[in-house]
This record gives sequence, C-alpha cells and structure tokens, in this order.
Amino acid sequence: MDEALLRSLTPGVLAVLVRRGADFAAAEDAVQDALVEAVRVWPAEPPRDPKGWLVTVAWRRFLDATRADTARRRREDRVDAEPAAGPAPAADDTLQLYFLCAHPSLTPSSAVALTLRAVGGLTTRQIAQAYLVPEATMAQRISRAKRTVSGVRLDQPGDVATVLRVLYLVFNEGYSGDVDLAAEAIRLTRQLAARVDHPEAAGLLALMLLHHARRAARTAPDGSLVPLAEQDRGRWDTGLIAEGVGILQAALARDRLGEFQAQAAVAALHADAPTAQETDWVQIVEWYDELGRLTDSPVVRLNRAVAVGEADGPRAGLAALAELDDSLPRHTAVAAYLHERDGDLETAARLYAEAAHRAPHLAERDHLTRQAARLNTRRDR
Repeated sequence: MDEALLRSLTPGVLAVLVRRGADFAAAEDAVQDALVEAVRVWPAEPPRDPKGWLVTVAWRRFLDATRADTARRRREDRVDAEPAAGPAPAADDTLQLYFLCAHPSLTPSSAVALTLRAVGGLTTRQIAQAYLVPEATMAQRISRAKRTVSGVRLDQPGDVATVLRVLYLVFNEGYSGDVDLAAEAIRLTRQLAARVDHPEAAGLLALMLLHHARRAARTAPDGSLVPLAEQDRGRWDTGLIAEGVGILQAALARDRLGEFQAQAAVAALHADAPTAQETDWVQIVEWYDELGRLTDSPVVRLNRAVAVGEADGPRAGLAALAELDDSLPRHTAVAAYLHERDGDLETAARLYAEAAHRAPHLAERDHLTRQAARLNTRRDR
C-alpha cells in the first residue's frame, strides 16, 4: 500500500466532494471512510484511476450518510443526480482548500488545526506537539472546528495569515516529524507567493528553502541526527540557499518585517557561515530579539538562549534559559548542551538522559541518548 499516494490524493478528493455540495465535516468523514476502504481493497485490486476510485467511494459514503440523516432529507435530490464514476479532474485544488478551511467562522487556531488534520494529513498527536498542548486538548479543538463548519458552505476564503501559519506548521512537521510533507508545503507556498502581494509569503518561502537546503546533511547514513555544528556543509544545496537569500532580501527591502522574514534571516546567517565556528552569533541574537518582539514566543526565547550561549558564553546562555519555564519542550536538551559547554559533564549527561525520555520523535530520542552515553563514557575514563 502506497501511503504517500493516498496522502497526496486526499486534498483533491476532499475538494471534489466540497464542490459537489457536501459540507466540510461530512466530506472529510466520507473521505476517511474511502481511505480505509482503499487500504483494505487496493493491495489485491489496485485501481487504474486511484483518485477517481476514491472520489466514487467517498461520494457514495457521503450519500449513504445523507440518506440516513433524517434532518437532511432535503439533500435526497442529490442522490438521483449522482455523478457517474470516471476519471476525476486533474486540477490541483489543494491551496484553494487551505483557504477554504481558513473560514471566517473559525478562529485562526481552529482553522489551522482543522486544515492540518483534514488536508495536511497530520495526526491529532502531531498537531498537538506542534502547538505545545495536550493531545486531548487538540482533539477537542478539532472537534469544535468541525462542528462549527458542519452545514456551512465553504465558499468564503479565509485570510492569508492563517494559510501561512498552516503551511509553516505542515513544513515543520514534514521537516522534522514522522510524515514527509516538507516538499508539498514548499510547492504550495511557491504558489501562494506567486498569487498574493504579501511579504510574509515571500518570507515563509525563503525560510522553507533555507531549511530544506540543509536537509541532506541533517541525518547520517544510519538515520541518526547530525547537529548543525557537525553537518557537512558541502552537502548543503547552494542553489536553494541562493534562491532563499534572494527572496528574503527582496522581502526585507519592502520594510514590512514579519516573523517569517526574521526566522529566514536567522537561517540565512547559518547558511552564510563557511564553518560553524564562523557563524555570526551576535547578529543571530539580534534577530532573535526582533523575533521575540514580533511573536512573544517561548520557543523563540529558548532558541535565543542557545544563541546567547554561543555569542556570550554558556553561563550567559544558562542565565537566559533560567528565565524560561522548564516544562517547555526541548528546554532540558538545551540545558544539557549549555552545561556541557560550561564543563559540567555530570549535569549535562543527566539532563541529556532526561531530555531523551521526553523527546517527541525517535531520531531525536536516539540522538540525546547517544549524547548522554558519550559524556558518561568520558567521565568514566
């Protein structure tokens, strides 16, 4: 079963049902039923037209649910007009679907959560991790969003800022998480940047390109994580870096700074350094200060503590870290790194082990476990 194919077809199938008049919540349920049926049937009987098969099955499931719902008897007329099975249109509706999910009736946070779940293909657990909230809280938020748009025709596009936020979170999960969605997020952000006059669309595209340029160097052949300072910079994609820097410079020249442009500026400074030792950490701290003013994000302050530790020494970084809530994800890993830089190997090893226990992804957990083992080995000699 090609799970990547199913994931790539889902937005288009959902868009077809919505265009035919299905409300979003019912359409999403029908598409999920069709995906389950595909997993059951396709290994033995693969269809010639996978998207057309999914559209046909999902539409029939939607009609079955409609017939069973006495409160929606007025929709029975659609049963007689059921479109015949056949090739589905090849149009790419994904970006339009992102805009429709960012509906004015939803709060931005609910719109983001709903889109990530229904269109982005992320699990509730992955979305909760991205938002730094418990999974149960996120499940309730998504359920409320689906109830809000139930029966609402999604014919009013939402605003660009919400769509940008969704694309950013999809990229982050695709870049570092369980599901590879980074390339799809870049593709959609390119489309968006070409369609709208919005400097943050350009800033987000630049940020994605600069991060994606380092992707080949982020993991070793055995799949283990390679920290930025240890990456082989010869494996970085210089074409993507040049494109990202060019897009960022054009966006910054418009003097309408936003958080994605500021993040891209940090990424550009990393990309510009020939070696880790030559990184301009002082300027990176300044950009994090700017980013903190724009977002007031605890994650930004956590990253700033690392940058301060590089620019002004580990004790300055630990002082900056002490101002943050120690329950913040990756707080313990940052503390371990700064204590190691300060020469306190015993504390660093203990904190690396604690951070490994809390790590959200297997690759990160393995990396932190190896860091703890490395320091314990050094101490035993």
